[in-house]
Amino acid sequence: MSVALVTGSGGLIGSEAARHFAGLGLDVVGIDNDMRRQFFGDEASTAWNVLRLTSDLSGAYTHHDVDIRDRDALGKIFQRYGRDIALVVHTAAQPSHDWAVRDPYTDFDVNAVGTLNVLQNVREHCIEAPVIHCSTNKVYGDRPNSLPLVEQATRWEIEAGHPYEQGIAEDMSIDACLHSIFGASKVAADVMVQEYGRYFDMRTACFRGGTLTGPAHSATELHGFLGYVMRCNMERRTYKIFGYQGKMVRDAIHSHDVVSAFEAFFRSPRSAAVYNLGGGRHSNCSHLEAFALAEKITGVEMRSEYHEANRVGDHKWWIGSNAAFERDYPDWKQAYDVPMILQEIYEANVGKWVPRP
Repeated sequence: MSVALVTGSGGLIGSEAARHFAGLGLDVVGIDNDMRRQFFGDEASTAWNVLRLTSDLSGAYTHHDVDIRDRDALGKIFQRYGRDIALVVHTAAQPSHDWAVRDPYTDFDVNAVGTLNVLQNVREHCIEAPVIHCSTNKVYGDRPNSLPLVEQATRWEIEAGHPYEQGIAEDMSIDACLHSIFGASKVAADVMVQEYGRYFDMRTACFRGGTLTGPAHSATELHGFLGYVMRCNMERRTYKIFGYQGKMVRDAIHSHDVVSAFEAFFRSPRSAAVYNLGGGRHSNCSHLEAFALAEKITGVEMRSEYHEANRVGDHKWWIGSNAAFERDYPDWKQAYDVPMILQEIYEANVGKWVPRP
């Protein structure tokens, strides 16, 4: 028996990873306690996704309602499967800047300490298993805002000819900048994953994601950019824009493209690898551009309101470079761009996201 252990298996990337690796013939062990519901409320619950996984994957999926902060419970799961664990995909996290400020203890305990708990269990029970960690571009703090940016009609854009014109690389410093509380906890996790790779010669990878997206996202205001744009349009909600004239740029990568990158690493793992992974120049948009695309898909005008103050540490422009990953894994290709992503989100939710009475 070969097992893929997936933390945060009810979430966007976790559930996509569960399906993907089950499709490759691995037995999937999912760990998720629906803490997203505690973070963001009932509409952000991932319980529906866990039910769907359990139904669709049948005997290939085993679910554990366990908190990654619970060392004893987590240890029992790793001990049970031991060296049958062929892969660990760690997606469980507290994902919001805003939420982290309200409860820094929980944020750090989930993101940093929870990651340490996963790593130590891999070291003790299945040290040969590759560990894939979902990090974030927020480990760079607000450093990207120091880049020379030019305001255009619908977006901010980097100055032509800059070394990062095709996307920000992993050589950008994470020091001497503002990270947000969330960013700091993710830095701690990111560095610990690298350290276990180097210090214990484990096969680990930090994937510093841009905007991860797809139809399995439980989109809510504080998390899930493109999903929440489409949800607001379809349900006739008002989308709140925070700063930068709504021209802040995000690169967006579909969950399918993310887990295909995970598979490439699983098949040929490295030690202490660090990769930016996002939409890159292939798939990116500003808020204003996303609004226009949503309106084109539905024929319905977006409702929005503008707040001058930007969120602390928020990026004015982020387009990451996938060049490092593509050099190591040249067969990996992106399938989705922003218009395709929004169209798929719309089609997946057309019967569910309807105007409220």
